[in-house]
Amino acid sequence: MPWNDNANPGPWGSPPPEKPGGASRGPKRPSGPSPRPPGPGFSFEEYQRRFNDWLRGPGGGRPRPRAIAMLVAGAVGLFVLSGTYVVQPNEQSVVTTFGAYTRTAGPGLRYHLPLIERVQKVPVTALQRTDVGGVPGAEQTDESLMLTGDENIVDLSFSVTWRVSDPVDYVFNIKDPDGAVKAVAESAMREVVGHTALQPLISTGRGEVQQEALALMQQMLDSYGAGIRVDEVQIRNAGPPKQVVEAFREVATAQQNAESAVNVAKGEAARIVQAAIGYRAQVTREAAGEAARFNQIYEEYRQAPAVTRERLYIETMQRVLANSNKVIVDGKNTSAPIILPPDAFRPKNPQAATGASQ
Repeated sequence: MPWNDNANPGPWGSPPPEKPGGASRGPKRPSGPSPRPPGPGFSFEEYQRRFNDWLRGPGGGRPRPRAIAMLVAGAVGLFVLSGTYVVQPNEQSVVTTFGAYTRTAGPGLRYHLPLIERVQKVPVTALQRTDVGGVPGAEQTDESLMLTGDENIVDLSFSVTWRVSDPVDYVFNIKDPDGAVKAVAESAMREVVGHTALQPLISTGRGEVQQEALALMQQMLDSYGAGIRVDEVQIRNAGPPKQVVEAFREVATAQQNAESAVNVAKGEAARIVQAAIGYRAQVTREAAGEAARFNQIYEEYRQAPAVTRERLYIETMQRVLANSNKVIVDGKNTSAPIILPPDAFRPKNPQAATGASQ
């Protein structure tokens, strides 16, 4: 149904009837081009015709000065507004005039002269990461193979985390920041690995290697004036190349067995030495105790020789006769031989008899 067909009132009802003389009940429409959408036959020529009518006026003569002024003002306004730009909180903008550095602008709504000044936004707070040596599990690359200080080959991959410290140097002094960081990182790591043995790289010496590589990278980037600060160097993977993994495992196992045998021998030697030290201390203390005891007995002997001799005799007989089988006979007033039964000297204590036989 055509858009101007009023035969069918549609859902909004019928239009208001016109008054006599052509007047309608609704508001009067403004003069000039109709604001209604174009029909099926509308084309670019129709827009051009309406624009010419607006520019030249109803008479179709010369362009009206007011219309020309409005067009010029609109073009100038668009040109001026094209120099407006927004710098995000994590960015700084470097403004150049005909290629020469002019100023640096911080976050916010900024402005530059169109066609004269150029703006390049630089992320100064965002952390950026560059990987060297590929990722674990991927195909081995040449950049991941490095020669260690003990002439071994290590398959090493690592990542570098960095950020922009000086946006002006970053824009003017390096053309390819990612490529420059990767080249510097690979060069620095190769130098550090070149004077480091293989074993620390694959075990407990990674932290020292990472710190040394970071310091060397920062020194090289500063010498280039790159405007980049390296925050972290992290070794992701370090081990022997895939072609020699089995041989490397056998060598590592043999080294572990050798170290284990050496540790066992050292432990046995330490045990023997400690036992000898303990025995020496025991003998020394026993000798010192015996000497002190003898000195005490000698002092008592000097004070009372007879009593001391009697006491020593009794103590000696007590130790001798304590574990022997004895028969005591009172020989006073006895002249005939004394005959003892056969079992008189039989041991009455089995343990004592066993100790005596031994």
